[in-house]
Amino acid sequence: MRAVVYDRYGPPDVLRIEDVERPSPREDEVLVKVCATTVNRLDVHTREANRSSGLTVSLLSRVVSGVRGPRHRILGTEFAGEVESVGSAVSEFAVGDRVFGNSGLRFGAHAEYLCIAESGRIGPMPRGVGFEESAPLSDGAFNALWCLRSAKLEKQQRILIYGASGAIGTAGVQLARYFGADVTAVCGTKNVELVRSLGADRVIDYMKEDFTQNGETYDVIFDAVGKHSFRRSEGSLKPAGVYVPTDGFKNLWLTLRTARSKGKKVRFQLPPQYARQDLRLIKELVEAGKFRAVIDRRHRLDEVVEATRYVETQQKVGNVVLTVSPA
Repeated sequence: MRAVVYDRYGPPDVLRIEDVERPSPREDEVLVKVCATTVNRLDVHTREANRSSGLTVSLLSRVVSGVRGPRHRILGTEFAGEVESVGSAVSEFAVGDRVFGNSGLRFGAHAEYLCIAESGRIGPMPRGVGFEESAPLSDGAFNALWCLRSAKLEKQQRILIYGASGAIGTAGVQLARYFGADVTAVCGTKNVELVRSLGADRVIDYMKEDFTQNGETYDVIFDAVGKHSFRRSEGSLKPAGVYVPTDGFKNLWLTLRTARSKGKKVRFQLPPQYARQDLRLIKELVEAGKFRAVIDRRHRLDEVVEATRYVETQQKVGNVVLTVSPA
């Protein structure tokens, strides 16, 4: 089968297409013929061993992914496709089922075939949605759900989502609305109408206005792109407000420091908790017309280097999809 592989950490050029052995499912696994996948920030950070985040984070990344070289040669976490075969103990899925899901740190989705445990994050695709639209449904939503639940977001609370046009941000706007919150979204000029169409109650163009200077306060500030900070956001939080980031090890210390405070708090938990049942929630929301994955660009599998370079610009709107096999 064709797959995108890499044997050393480095820039996007370390990626290449190679013919590799097709995996065989164990008795509790499903073999999926991958029709579409994505390039997301986990792929990018893992491929470079998080060099852009500094030496300490890079060393920790290598402990997880492989000290001398990548433990998993094939990246890719999100997938949508058809069940090709199943192990002898599998009862939930059958050959021909259309499925989507997320392989997490096992990766493997940048290939024509992927094995995943029946008990893993895999489920039936939403009705009426194609493979390319289903593949990017999980990663942004999983991260947004993890953060919103960490914040203990409640109905009618005011939340500000900073970086609302990325994969996590676009998911966060829609899910915050699902939770019944009052949503203020922050993004650049070109994405204001898109973010408004996702259900934001109001949108702030950060190129024209600094939300920290407008006097408004929020129950939750959700930094969906890792470009803000608790220090900069603190003045815009209500007295018992919560700042929720998506990354940054300094936020672990801030979480501990503010935990016993009766005032403003940082909530950041590692490792993130992604539940299989959340796939069912995403599927139900898509079928009800309350959630969709925003797609910026679509590339063929052999254009993975170009797609990766674009993701690294941090300018993508929503998701970047790779078409692997024809539907």
